[in-house]
Amino acid sequence: MARFIKSCLAGLLAAALAGGLFLFGAIEGWGRPRLVPAGETDRFGAAVADRLDRDSKGNAAFVLVEAGRPVSEHFVSRGAPVDRDTRFQVASLSKWSTAWGVLTLVEQGKLDLDAPVSRYLTRWSLPASAFDNDKVTVRRLLSHTAGLTDGLGYAGFAPGAPVQSLEASLTRAADASPGADGSVRVGAEPGAFRYSGGGYTLLQLIVEEVSGQTFNDYMVQTVFTPLGMTRTTYVLEDGADNVATFYDAEGAPATHFRFASLAATSLYTSAGDMTRFIAAHAPGRNGEPVGRGVLSPETLRAMRRPHASTMGADIWGLGVMLYAPNNAGDFIIGHDGDNEPAINTAVRLDPASGDGIVLLETGNELLATRIAGDWVFWKSGEVDFLVLKMELRKILTWAAVGAGLAFLTVFLLVWRLARRRKPAVAAAP
Repeated sequence: MARFIKSCLAGLLAAALAGGLFLFGAIEGWGRPRLVPAGETDRFGAAVADRLDRDSKGNAAFVLVEAGRPVSEHFVSRGAPVDRDTRFQVASLSKWSTAWGVLTLVEQGKLDLDAPVSRYLTRWSLPASAFDNDKVTVRRLLSHTAGLTDGLGYAGFAPGAPVQSLEASLTRAADASPGADGSVRVGAEPGAFRYSGGGYTLLQLIVEEVSGQTFNDYMVQTVFTPLGMTRTTYVLEDGADNVATFYDAEGAPATHFRFASLAATSLYTSAGDMTRFIAAHAPGRNGEPVGRGVLSPETLRAMRRPHASTMGADIWGLGVMLYAPNNAGDFIIGHDGDNEPAINTAVRLDPASGDGIVLLETGNELLATRIAGDWVFWKSGEVDFLVLKMELRKILTWAAVGAGLAFLTVFLLVWRLARRRKPAVAAAP
């Protein structure tokens, strides 16, 4: 029995070490190949173009940016031509520009990041809850730490169907994605990270209440026009030109949904405009300031300070995802979007260098996110946290296999060694 216990303990220790080492290696990128060798920009652009041609079943727009300037681009079309001015609906990528709009009101002194949002609401209010609604602040809404449990995800409204009012959507979204609660309410103690599309719909209402304008009018006037983003809007007018056709994951034309939740999911933009958006995070080639006068450099730095984490890793700032350290004391930032039928968009930016990538795509559910993750590892040698999230099941499976093999190997080794030992023979008197 003692031998069995000793072998089990040794095996468990080996299993823990092996599993932990595997997980650490996966997080650190051990053995993960770069798409092409670091620094080979032309080869990276060509590799992405080949992958889009092979794997996209719809439309795609790709721009590679270095020092704020496009250095490679590629477009894929299964129907009407796509170019750098083609408008794509970009799902949750909408939230990044929404955060810019909210923070313009903070800089104007019209919003306090840390005041209860109830101060600014007259058209709708958070329902009573078992938690303190006054802990719901603009800062916490931007960083998904307000304790909201809506779980949204919006599926949208089909053509011809009436679109809910903003207030009705906040009360209970009629277009909630499957599995989402759909009601914007404080269902958990504020402070911890909990993704909430409804929090950004509430920010949409706050922008309208404080500015006195519709959300889209305020964003176009205050953010998009000053940044030169002339192809960007949250509300697409009927008959708008050069709009990407929607495709599903099988490559068939799909429904173009509309949304009440503009701030969370309804942005239409082009690869060219998102390139301008990236460039606005660094000084312009003609001396234009960081933020281009829309936001201050200080506010942009504050946006990428960690405000939320998971499993010990910083993953969220104010309206931006923190994908990985950039090896310069900062983070590679940006946002992704994915929605039905098969919309996937991804933008990444290293604010230290002005390098970035823009991928707008329909017809493949995660292609843009995967390629953007390849860019992060290619540039920094760090693994994009969304890539880790997507690969988590595979990583845990291999860690479990490694731990199991380590346990079995060490258990048998210790068992055999203990069996070979014979008690010493007593000397004759």
